[in-house]
Amino acid sequence: MDEYDIHIKDGTIVDGTRVPSYRGDLWISDGRIAQIGGRPDKPSKEVIDAGGCIVAPGSIDLHTHYDAQIRWDPYCSISSWHGVTSVVLGNCGFGFAPCKPDFRERSMLTMVRTEAIPLAAMQEGMLPKWDWETIPEYLDSLDAAPKGVNVLQYMPTASLMIYVMGLEAAKSRPANNAERKEMQRLLHEGMDAGLCGFSIQRLGPNSTQSDFDGTPMVTDTMIDDDIFVLAEVLRERDEGFIQLTQATSADVNNAEDLDFKRRLAEVCGRPIIDNVVPVSQRNPRVHEERLEWLEQAHNDGLRIFGQGASIRTGFAFSLDEWNLYDSSPAWREATTGTIEEKIRKMSDPAIRERLRAETDEAATLFANTQGAVGGPPRKLVVQGVTRREDLQKYVGRSLGEIAETEGKHYIDVMLDLSLETDLRTEFLGQGPEFNVDHMSAVYTDSPYTIPGVSDGGAHTKFFSGGAWTTDFLAWIVRDEKRVSVEEAHYRMSTLAAHAAGFKDRGVLTEGAPADVLVYDMDELAIDPEWIGEATYDLPGGEWRRVQRAHGYRHILVNGVETFQDGECTGATPGKLLRHGRG
Repeated sequence: MDEYDIHIKDGTIVDGTRVPSYRGDLWISDGRIAQIGGRPDKPSKEVIDAGGCIVAPGSIDLHTHYDAQIRWDPYCSISSWHGVTSVVLGNCGFGFAPCKPDFRERSMLTMVRTEAIPLAAMQEGMLPKWDWETIPEYLDSLDAAPKGVNVLQYMPTASLMIYVMGLEAAKSRPANNAERKEMQRLLHEGMDAGLCGFSIQRLGPNSTQSDFDGTPMVTDTMIDDDIFVLAEVLRERDEGFIQLTQATSADVNNAEDLDFKRRLAEVCGRPIIDNVVPVSQRNPRVHEERLEWLEQAHNDGLRIFGQGASIRTGFAFSLDEWNLYDSSPAWREATTGTIEEKIRKMSDPAIRERLRAETDEAATLFANTQGAVGGPPRKLVVQGVTRREDLQKYVGRSLGEIAETEGKHYIDVMLDLSLETDLRTEFLGQGPEFNVDHMSAVYTDSPYTIPGVSDGGAHTKFFSGGAWTTDFLAWIVRDEKRVSVEEAHYRMSTLAAHAAGFKDRGVLTEGAPADVLVYDMDELAIDPEWIGEATYDLPGGEWRRVQRAHGYRHILVNGVETFQDGECTGATPGKLLRHGRG
C-alpha cells in the first residue's frame, strides 16, 4: 500500500511566509512536503504528535566557519542542536579550497588564529580526509561526505588569491592582470561546479582577526579593484551572491566602507550580505544609520541585506590562545607565537609598558573591540586559576579590584596571574547588558535584515554563538514579544534563503524539501546560559564551549529526523546544495 513517510499531526504551523500561524497537519514523502492541511488520501508510516508545538521551517545559519568541523561532525553542532538545518560555508574569504597539496598545513594555520580553530583538531579530524585541490574536487568531496545539515558553499577569496598568487605575493601586493584573469577563470569554474558566489573579510592592516603569525589575513588589505574583478564574474553570469565583512575604520558607519559596499553592489549586480548591522546598547543612532543606509541602497536598486548579531552571550578566555585583541599592535605581538614565546614577551617590561599604554589609551577601534568581547579589561573577572589553591583568593574578583588592593596596574594583574598558570588563568567578561529595544529594532524597523552571525565552528573556546536561534525565539519573540513568531521564522529561514541563494528552502510549502522543526515555545532554553560549558569532544583531545538546547521535540532535514528531544538519531540526510539547489 502506498503511504506517506511521516505525518506531523495537530501542530501550529508557521510556514515562513508571514502568513498567520494556524492549526494543521503536514505530511512528508520522499524527503519533501507532500501535503499541508486537509485530509490525507493514504496512511503514514510514522506519526509525530505536534500538539502544543510550533511546526516551522528549519533555520538557516548564514555565517558559520564549520569548513573544518563538518569533516568530523556531520551535524555542525552546536548550530544543529538549536534548530539549524542548513549552513553556509566559506564565509569571510576563509576556507580550504582551492589549495595545493604542499600548502595544506599552512592553510590550516590560517584558521588557527583568525577563527580560533584548534590545529590539532584539524590535523586529526580533517587532514586524513583531505582529497582535493581544486574547487570542483572540493565540492565533490563535500558532496560525498556524510552531512546532518544542508550545506551551501561560497568561494573563500583568501584561498583563491593564495592559490593563484602565492602567499607572500597575495599578502604584499595587488594581483596583476594575468593573475586577475586566472582568479576570474577559477571563480567561473567553481560557479559551474556549484558555488553560490564568493566571500571576503576586509578589516585593514590592524585586523581584529589576524593570521596565525599576527600579520593581516590576505583579504584584509585586498584592494578594491581585485574585488571588483571577481564581482564582474557574477555580473557576467547574472548569478551568485557575495558575503562581505568590511570594517576598516573605528567608525562602524564609516562613509568609505559604506561607499565601497554600494560600488561593489553596482559592479556585481547581485545581492550582498553585509556583516554586520552594528548595535550600540546606548546610542540608537548607530543601528538607525545603518538601517537608513540599507533602505537607501534598496531604493537605488542595490540589493544589500544586513545581517545582525542577536544572541546574548558572554566571553571567557585565557591568554594561551587569545586572539581578539589583535587590533592592538602590542597585544597582537604579545599573544602570537608558542606558549614559551608568549610567556617571554609578557614578562618583558618594555612590552608590558606598551600593553598598559595601548589598553589605557585604547583607540576607538580597540575600545570597540574590547567592548564587544567581554568589556573593558579592568572589569574582567578572574574565573579560574587552574585549581591553584594559592591563587583561589583572586577567583570572582575583577582585575580592577585586585589592582586597587595590591597597588598594581590591572594589566599587570592580568599578566602576572596568567604567568603563574602558564597563561591558563581564565577571565570572564562583565555581566550581560543588552538593550532589547535596540537589538530588536534591527529586525522590526527594516525589511532588509536577517538575524544570525553565529560564527559557528569558530572561537569556540571563547563564546558560543551557535545558540542564536533559540535565544532569538525565547528572548525576542516569547519573553519580550518584540517580534512575532511568524516574522521571526520569515527572517530566520525565508529571507535568509532568499538573500544567500537557497533556491527552494526556508518555507513550508507543498513540494519543498522537508526541513522542519517541531518545538515547544514555552520550553525553549539554552543550557547552560551565558558562557556554556567546556566539553572535550573535538579531535586531537581539544575542547570547546557548548550550550545545549531544550524545547526542540523533532528536527528533520530532508524529511529525515536528525534530532529527537535533543538526542541525535545518527541519520545524515543533509545535502550539498550546488547552485543553492538539492
